[in-house]
Amino acid sequence: MSDNAYQAIMAAPLGCVIGLRMQGAALTALDFLPTDRPEKSPVDAATARVADELQAYFRNPRAPFTAPLMLQGTVFQQRVWTALRAILPGSVLTYGELAQQLGTAARPIGGACRNNPIPILVPCHRIVGRHGLGGYAGEIAGDPLGIKRWLLQHEGVDCHPA
Repeated sequence: MSDNAYQAIMAAPLGCVIGLRMQGAALTALDFLPTDRPEKSPVDAATARVADELQAYFRNPRAPFTAPLMLQGTVFQQRVWTALRAILPGSVLTYGELAQQLGTAARPIGGACRNNPIPILVPCHRIVGRHGLGGYAGEIAGDPLGIKRWLLQHEGVDCHPA
């Protein structure tokens, strides 16, 4: 995706760069980009607010996210994403535990997490496997798992390599 698709591109301590896509005042997507992607200053006050809230989170995992989000997905995905936002920093649930809360199965929970357009702010990293980290962003190895591990450790979760 070209840099013009993003209203900001910012460095992050996760081993990647973050691209922010906005529609009006609402964040619509947060993408993990390669570290060689040049930064781009926020184009407006709404984007700057999201970038500031992310920087605050990187300093303190308890910093709240209050910027408006525009999550586009199925009714089921919306239910899962709402449930994810209720999981507090430093806490985790397994795919199965969240599935039980929502009256569904673990696999659809994983699918909703995989399709989450706004990771970190919709904290799918707080969903783990019964016997390990599980996946992140649709992957079970590599850089996405490193990002998930960083986020969980930043929040104080003891996560051993899967």
